[in-house]
Amino acid sequence: MTAIPDVTMRPITGPGELDLFCGLPYVLDDELADDLATGRRQPGRMWVALRGDELLARVAWWNRPGDEAPRILDVVDVGAGCVDTGVQLLRTAMAAVVPAGSLPPLYSRFVPPDWREDPASKQVVDDRMAVLEELGAELFVERLRLVWQPGAAVPEPSGRLRFRPVGDTEELLELMTAVLDGTLDAHSRDDLTRRSAREVAVEQYESEFARFSSPREWWRIATLPGGEPVGFVIPAHNGYNATIAYLAVLPAHRGNGYIDDVLAEGIRVLAEQDVPRIRAATDLGNVPMAKAFERAGFVDFQREITMTWS
Repeated sequence: MTAIPDVTMRPITGPGELDLFCGLPYVLDDELADDLATGRRQPGRMWVALRGDELLARVAWWNRPGDEAPRILDVVDVGAGCVDTGVQLLRTAMAAVVPAGSLPPLYSRFVPPDWREDPASKQVVDDRMAVLEELGAELFVERLRLVWQPGAAVPEPSGRLRFRPVGDTEELLELMTAVLDGTLDAHSRDDLTRRSAREVAVEQYESEFARFSSPREWWRIATLPGGEPVGFVIPAHNGYNATIAYLAVLPAHRGNGYIDDVLAEGIRVLAEQDVPRIRAATDLGNVPMAKAFERAGFVDFQREITMTWS
């Protein structure tokens, strides 16, 4: 690896260098100080490439508090004409941050919803992806990031379904396992190539749902009037926003439009908490789910690009 003349590559020293780190902008910059304070980021996992005081490139990983290894690479930014510098910075930082012998964490980046149509946005996204591709990453999935604002109408119950709280963890795990049959979600489909549906459900529950600080009483199971489960919804707060964390209809009941009823219940639960917004996400290719969110008043405000190493 040939050094780039007059360029220094190093981690930031701490919160006092956030202004330096934010010399290349991103929508998550406002969260960085709190992330550092709460342990969701570490200075040693936030790297910069500098020529004097000029920031040429930056990279950073996110983790849950207490994680021994980084969980997501979510900041990769390069200045104009600095793709090669970005490649060397990421290579240098990965050698220091990613445990030896392990696959690098996935890359996740929020981009404008019209990034392909806007030439300037496309160039920036393409440059970032070129950095990742140079180090072996490949595009995994593009996701819609959606938002429902309180100004939108809160959907009224259709009366077709009944809703009740989740009985216990085992009941939810059984439903989570069942809905993986025929799933269109790219992450779930990939997980199912290596593990059983039950194992995938348990991992998602333990790594995500069990960690929510918001009440489990918000979670709802949808049933037919006779009590047969149709699907479920997990309204929650993820530490940043109120969110529809999971939404699904059981295979036997798909094709009846029940997804609209189940989603509407999740919106009602969160709207009763007077939240400033509700966030959600789904794969760009999961057209039925995307259409359900659109019908419920959600707007596509960002995309998420995910790249992985294999």
